[in-house]
Amino acid sequence: MRILISNDDGVEAPGIAALHKGLADMASLVLVAPDRDRSGASNSLTLDSPIRAKQLADNVIRVSGTPTDCVHLGLTGLLEQEPDMVIAGINAGANMGDDVLYSGTVAAAMEGRFLGLPSIAISLASQPGSDSLTHYDSAVQVARFLIKRLRHAPFPTNTILNVNVPDLPWDEIQGIQSTRLGHRHKAEPVIRDADPRGRPIYWVGPPGAEQDAGEGTDFYALRNGYVSVTPIHVDLTRHEALSGLSDWLNQDSK
Repeated sequence: MRILISNDDGVEAPGIAALHKGLADMASLVLVAPDRDRSGASNSLTLDSPIRAKQLADNVIRVSGTPTDCVHLGLTGLLEQEPDMVIAGINAGANMGDDVLYSGTVAAAMEGRFLGLPSIAISLASQPGSDSLTHYDSAVQVARFLIKRLRHAPFPTNTILNVNVPDLPWDEIQGIQSTRLGHRHKAEPVIRDADPRGRPIYWVGPPGAEQDAGEGTDFYALRNGYVSVTPIHVDLTRHEALSGLSDWLNQDSK
């Protein structure tokens, strides 16, 4: 089995190093990751400038682009052999609820799915009140479990698995739950500041607090010590709204 590993935290991030080391005995691995932190890059492709790729070691490649660039290059010509699966992560921090819209980790997995491969996005979520992450090994254990499951029972071809692992020792994790995406309140206001010349600058504010975070959501699972596995549908069409939209479009507006 051959697995392409990528991320959005950059090629030197501890999460991708832990994943690379932890899967080495399961498959032939190739790591293609951004040259720096590209968190929040979402599904962006670099179209207005060339993308550079540099081999740092055997099957370790640094790319001057986004997470989506990395996977796209890897699957459309950069690699001599096409992989069988794409895994993005281990992200430093959760990707739950509305976060998936912005996440470069999820976007890397989505690009793998767009190009025809089973894909997993995996993130390690810090505990309340903590800014540090410790138990990347727990996320590796989850990745190993899911890879084995996918090898024996492939998932539907239009689905990505978005996985969030609580930052706990493996023996303290309560289990693995199938979840849906929760939702957050509106994001906090931007933070206004000034540069050394007094000109205004802005920082994007923190994400909003949990809003829809009850039982069955990814937020709820993590809060109770469970791994959250959410199937994400690549087709963004809201099929149940098609009939109503057709009626709305054909209403007599006179």
